[in-house]
Amino acid sequence: KTMPLSFADFVRRLREKTDLATQMDIAAALGVNRSAITQAKKRDAVPQKWVLALSRSHGLSPDWLEFGKGPSRLRDLNDVRTMHAERTGRTEEAALPSPLAFAATERFQGEIIAVPQVQAKLCAGGGSFELEAVPVAEHPFPLSWLSRMGRPSAMVFMDVIGNSMEPGIADGDMVLVDQSAVTPMPRSIMAVGYDDAIFIKRLERHGNGVHLVSDNPEYPPITIRGDEMEQLRIIGKVVWLCRDCH
Repeated sequence: KTMPLSFADFVRRLREKTDLATQMDIAAALGVNRSAITQAKKRDAVPQKWVLALSRSHGLSPDWLEFGKGPSRLRDLNDVRTMHAERTGRTEEAALPSPLAFAATERFQGEIIAVPQVQAKLCAGGGSFELEAVPVAEHPFPLSWLSRMGRPSAMVFMDVIGNSMEPGIADGDMVLVDQSAVTPMPRSIMAVGYDDAIFIKRLERHGNGVHLVSDNPEYPPITIRGDEMEQLRIIGKVVWLCRDCH
């Protein structure tokens, strides 16, 4: 189990790799009052947004600054592979997450933003009733990489349950959803809410309604028409799939 970041470890790592020698230096770098640093020291707790901000501004690896794992700076693809291998125990190149590879080639010169992972689950099956979209984690990604797929500020990560979208999307996968993209395009995969359930499906317009279509042929389309359309809401477009390679 990973232990929370202590204030002492936070300051020690910053002093080791940056010119932030004092609490006043850290406060100035974060743009906060000295009292905020003092309170963090008393609580022995460091806000994650501080980790992300200083990682971005000083070219540090967020994982190293928060957990002391991997290289202190992601200088190249070899550093990224080392970090990923330590996390997963696998060294094959195929297991390297593409945003990390992109970040390495960009040398983290661009802005890094935190994308929330929410508790709600998208059902690739008969419908999920786990609807509470409560953030449970944040994942740092290069803004320029996310911008290629949509609007980064509207993106969230969601877990998938069920096998109706196999072979493309499997049970247990995590997907990135752009909540600003609510107009279905041909063959696009959408996260939708209907009645009290949420689904991940392809949407096909049909007369005065839509079909929610699964990739797995064992699942017949779900037809929504007429007044039922009032209960349909489009959450967003699935723009990226995050999966470990086994």
